[in-house]
Parts: sequence; structure tokens; C-alpha cells
Amino acid sequence: MTDTPLQLASDFASPTREDWEAEVLKVLNRRRPEGKELTIEQAMTRLRTVTVDGLTIEPLYTRLEEHLGHPGVEPFTRGARVRTGAVQTWDVRQLHEDPDVAFTNQQVLKDMERGATALHLRIDPDAIAPADVPAALNGFRPELAPLSVSSLTDHVAAATALRDFWEGNDPAKMHGNFGIDGLAQAALQGTAADLGPHREWVQIALGYGHVRALTVDVLPYDNAGASDVQQLGYAIATGIEYLRDLEAAGIAPEVAFSQIQFKVSADADQFMTIARLRALRALWARVGEVVGVPAGKRAALQHVVTSRRMFTRDDPYVNLLRITIAAFAAAVGGAERITTLPHDTVHGLPTDFSRRMARNVQLLVSEESNIGRVADPAGGSWYVEALTKQLGDKAWALVQDIESEGMIAALASGKVADQIGEANAERATRLAKRTQPITGVSMFPQTTEPEVEVRPRPAAPELGGLRPVRDSEVFEALRDRSATGAPEVFLACLGARRDFGPREMFTTALLNVGGIATPSSEGGTPAEIAARAAGRKFAVLCSSGKVYAEQAIPVATALKEAGVETVYIAGSRKEAASAEADTVLDGEVFAGMDVVAFLGDALDKLGVAK
Repeated sequence: MTDTPLQLASDFASPTREDWEAEVLKVLNRRRPEGKELTIEQAMTRLRTVTVDGLTIEPLYTRLEEHLGHPGVEPFTRGARVRTGAVQTWDVRQLHEDPDVAFTNQQVLKDMERGATALHLRIDPDAIAPADVPAALNGFRPELAPLSVSSLTDHVAAATALRDFWEGNDPAKMHGNFGIDGLAQAALQGTAADLGPHREWVQIALGYGHVRALTVDVLPYDNAGASDVQQLGYAIATGIEYLRDLEAAGIAPEVAFSQIQFKVSADADQFMTIARLRALRALWARVGEVVGVPAGKRAALQHVVTSRRMFTRDDPYVNLLRITIAAFAAAVGGAERITTLPHDTVHGLPTDFSRRMARNVQLLVSEESNIGRVADPAGGSWYVEALTKQLGDKAWALVQDIESEGMIAALASGKVADQIGEANAERATRLAKRTQPITGVSMFPQTTEPEVEVRPRPAAPELGGLRPVRDSEVFEALRDRSATGAPEVFLACLGARRDFGPREMFTTALLNVGGIATPSSEGGTPAEIAARAAGRKFAVLCSSGKVYAEQAIPVATALKEAGVETVYIAGSRKEAASAEADTVLDGEVFAGMDVVAFLGDALDKLGVAK
């Protein structure tokens, strides 16, 4: 022990950006020929990532000049409250939508006994019926935990069912949300927006102690494919519409602010989710400033739900990892309520096991990871701060664009749907080329899928609004198509394993994405390889450039003569080093190709019915 502080980094010089750039160039130019080296500008272009929204993600971030501000104070970027070191966690608000009243009641009580701190009920024809709410909540004490509702079909009926359930209890002790959201109903159903119930239910909610009437639900847009910037922009634009409507009814902005809750998504893009939640608070605080809400009351209350769009049907247990990342991101981003959907959501209604896993993910994040003890864990991360600002700036520009006609008109005119369609088109390209990979589906798929025990969902009512999509659907459709037959693509592996191994593994995994089996041969003469491929329609050559130069054309020719109709090469035709390559070889398999188009075409050539 000494009085001199230990300086662990004192013997090391502080690296400069120039030092970092020099190391970058060393790596990227390592195998480039003399005179063809990349400049640092070219290198940075290769290292940058551009999102669906056109946001630029830099490979390196340095200290920002802007003052970070503090948690719990305007503009609330760093959180709406100050944490003191004790665990001050969010509401673990689990969803219940199973129409089996006995099962739902059992799960409600389990949730409250085993870590959940709030409940959320979906009240719809394919979920919990309004008349079944008392039975579903039998034994639940409403004064002990918040309770909120939502509906895809009738938000007024859902709110009425909640109010009726609370009847006879002390209004001052009730906590929750009535879930009134006219624009979400319009987006889901494709009907004109009706804000008529808003004013009535705000007055009803004001008669309770801790109840909000309105929800700005962004999930219909996220489910339909909205980008991060679009979700932010639509949330703020919708909130502004609701403020205007309430102001016209004589309800002060400060009161209106106290009656609005945002319901937003969290997905497996950890940093984007964190930044989006932080940016929403800053934007909503700006709206509060403009309309005259006192500075301490401008914070946005956010109920975060794990995005259905990120869930996969295939390899469903990977969804456990996705909801863990999403829950962590929501917590770090400062959410006040979090709902984690079970990993088997796509397959059907969750079981006791999948509900327990979804609930425990949140408990692990809050209790074992101690996120609830830390104020704004991401604050000061130069990347997160820069991303938060970039998201906020672009979303504010979208709000200003929507404000030229208003969110109600933008939704009714189809402008919102068109914008989401553009985002879906850009995302579809990235998914197809696997620059936006889906683990277990578009990358590293299982050849066989495990049986998943689920409770079947009842038929959902047809809605005429925005259509929900999931990112993995296009790949799942390919697997479904393959299941109608037994498609095979023959892999002609040339040379020794050290020659063909890497490309064989790549091609096998790629074809497995579409459920296509890959019988193969190893080495041999062109005639021997062609004999092993007998009866197959499609083959892919796999090897190194050196071996291709000697064997690609002879083997491809032998395969064609043996009746193989289509022959591809894993890599580039140029590696065959022959003028015949473009005529003998029908295509290439390579990283960055349109996998969806290739697999669909392969199934066509194999005669698999659509």
C-alpha cells in the first residue's frame, strides 16, 4: 500500500486517430498488389455501415462536443428518472391473450407470484373476451399491480372491460392504462381514424389515481415493417395529433401529457433500440416545450414490447437469445414497462414453459445483471450518443414532413403505407443478400426442425389495415416449398478436402437455407464424378481457384453429358480460367448473392411445385 495512485496506463502512449488509421490500412492492404492500395477514405467507405433509414454507422467514434445532460432532467435523453443505487427497475408487464380463461387465470397468478410486476391483457375475438376479464383475473388484487389493456379490433370495449373490473375498488389505488388509441385502430383496420373516444376516456382516467387513458401504439407500424426512423416519426406525429384533439376539448397540454403512454418495439439490434428509446424521450420533450408543458413533466412514458417482426418460426429457440438482447436494450434505453413475448409466439399461444422463460429473461436482466441499479448505462458511449442524435434528427425531419398534412391524413392517404413499403423493399434486399442475416434461418440453418409444443391460436379476425410481416417469412416459405418434395443439389467437390472444404461448407449451408439436401462426391476423375451425379438435375462445383483452373470445365462438361441440366460454380467463373466458362457453367454461388432468388430458381429447376 502506498499513497501514490496506481497508474496502469502510464507507460503507454495514448494512440491518435492517425495511429488507428495506419493500422486499418495495414490490415486492408495486406494482400493488395503494389500500386493498388486503398486510401484511408476508401478504407473508411468499406468499413462504414448504412442502415435501412440511410443512417451512417462509423467504424470508430470519438468524444462528442455536446453536453450529455443528466438522467431525470430535460430533455430526458438519459432517462425520465434518477436511480439511486437501489434496484429501481421497470414494470415486468407480461402479455396475456389466451382465450382459455382457466389457463390465463393460472398464468396470471403465476406471473404475479414469480416475478412479474404488472399485467397486460389483449381483448379481442381471438384473445380474451371482455366478459371473461373478471374470470381471467380471479384472485388478482388490482391495488397491488398495474393493469393495462389493448385491442386490435375494439379499444373502447377493452377499456370498458378494464373499468368494469376496477369497479368497487378505490380509484386512487388503481394503476394502469385504458389503451385508447384511435390511430392504431385505423392503421390496423384500414378505416378512418376516430378520436371521438379520446376525450371521454381522458376524463374517466382523471378520476383514478395513476391511470392513463391513451396509448400511442407504434407496434402496428413496426409489425408492418416500419424502420427505426419511421417508428419514431409516427410516434411523435401521432402524439401531436392527440395533443391537438385534447386541446380542442379544453384539456390543457400538461394534463394531456399525463394521459399519454407510448408503446414501442425493441428488437435484437441492441444499439439501435437503445438509441431509439433515448431519442423518443428527447423529441417528445421538445414537443412539450413547444406546447408549454412545465419542464419537469415533459418525459415520455414508454411501454416496450419485443418486436414480433424479429421472431422466427424456424429454429425457434434462437428467439430466446433475441428476446434477451431486446429486453436488455429496452432496459438500458430507459423503458418504464417491458413486455417480452415468448419464444414460440410464431407457432401458437405460449405454454407454461415458454411464458416462464420470457418472464425470467427480464428478471435476469434486472436482478442478476443489475441493470436496474444503473442510471443510463449507455450514457457517454460515443457511438450511442451519436446514434441517438442522428436518429432524432432524421425522425424530426419526418415529423415535419408528416405535419404538412397531419398523421391522420398521412395514414388515410396511404403515405404511411408507401413509406413503410419503401423500407420493406430495402430490407428485403438486405435479407436476400444476407447483409442483414437471421441466425438459424438465413444463416446456419438446421437441416431438421424440432417439434414445438404450443397451444393452437384461434382464427384471428380479418383486418384491412397494415399487413404484419416477419423478416424470416421469405426463407420459411422456401423451406415449406422444399417440404413438398425432396430436392437435392449435387456437390462436385474437386481435389482434396483442403481445396474444396471451405466452399463445400458455404454451399451446403446456403442450400440448407432452402431445405435443399446436398449429396456430394470427393475427388475423382470427371467420369467418376459424373457417374456419382447420375439422375440429378443440378450440381455445384466446389474447390479452390487452382483446382478449378485444371478441372472445372472437364468436370462440368462431363456432368452435362451425364444429364445434369444445370451446373454452377462456388466462387467465380473466372477461376475456371477458360473461354468456355460462360457457356459450360450456368451460374455462380458466392457471398453477397441474392440467396432468395437463387434458391427459388434452384427449386424451379428441380421441379419443386410452388
